[in-house]
Amino acid sequence: MSGGKYVDSEPPSPGLAGCPHQGHLYTVPIREQGNIYKPNNKAMADEVTEKQVYDAHTKEIDLVNRDPKHLNDDVVKIDFEDVIAEPEGTHSFDGIWKASFTTFTVTKYWFYRLLSTIFGIPMALIWGIYFAILSFLHIWAVVPCIKSFLIEIQCISRVYSIYVHTFCDPLFEAIGKIFSNIRISTQKEI
Repeated sequence: MSGGKYVDSEPPSPGLAGCPHQGHLYTVPIREQGNIYKPNNKAMADEVTEKQVYDAHTKEIDLVNRDPKHLNDDVVKIDFEDVIAEPEGTHSFDGIWKASFTTFTVTKYWFYRLLSTIFGIPMALIWGIYFAILSFLHIWAVVPCIKSFLIEIQCISRVYSIYVHTFCDPLFEAIGKIFSNIRISTQKEI
């Protein structure tokens, strides 16, 4: 068998008897409200009597916590207080300060939404292509080159090992035996 299975095509193994996704290499969690690709998929799955097909590329997206790995905690969590601050003794009018806060916050919020609306999908496309190329090169070029190098270097390492054991080992053993008989003693005279 090559590749992953999407449908139970073999009897389950004894070790997976209690597993709900037995026989599947790729499982997609099913939740009550569904996900953005398959709304209400739990209800639909209960109604279907055929074998359930699981798609490995359908992944649930958390629309609340959009940075679950905390990639941008230190970089873009910028609030008004992080950018603009008035020290003691140098305060503007309270109304100006409140209007500045509101202007900064609303502008940042809506301009980010505008930029992500205009450039979000094209940038996702560009980054998807970039990482696909990177993955392709790593899988089809880098790893095979490294494996090829390791195979080729084994031949060189064997020749080098034979050379060292044939010529260097006896030479250094002889030099070691010559210098092993030299004794140095020191005395301190007062």
